[in-house]
Amino acid sequence: MTFVTKLRLQSGDRAALERVVEDIRSAAERKGAELKGPHSEPPSRLRVPQHKRVDGGGRFSDWDYVVYARELEIHGHDELARRVTHREFPSSVHVEAELEQVSPLGGS
Repeated sequence: MTFVTKLRLQSGDRAALERVVEDIRSAAERKGAELKGPHSEPPSRLRVPQHKRVDGGGRFSDWDYVVYARELEIHGHDELARRVTHREFPSSVHVEAELEQVSPLGGS
């Protein structure tokens, strides 16, 4: 059985996100691992209202920011997947990892 490690990376700092994705991609190339992606999603523009007081009286201007997202899949190569998910990431990059077990076609 093969394991597929799905990584979802998000950040408001596009440069930091691209550096992390490039590091993962180059590590996969060096190890000969099968890597799908990175797949980009359209950036999400978020707006957060800011109130001057807890009771809601008065407002500051809204806080606007953009979140960039990339998705990658590492097929097999469990050691690389383990290293990637256990590494230190910049605090500005949020990482989610999902592990899926895939059976070959026709297998029991």
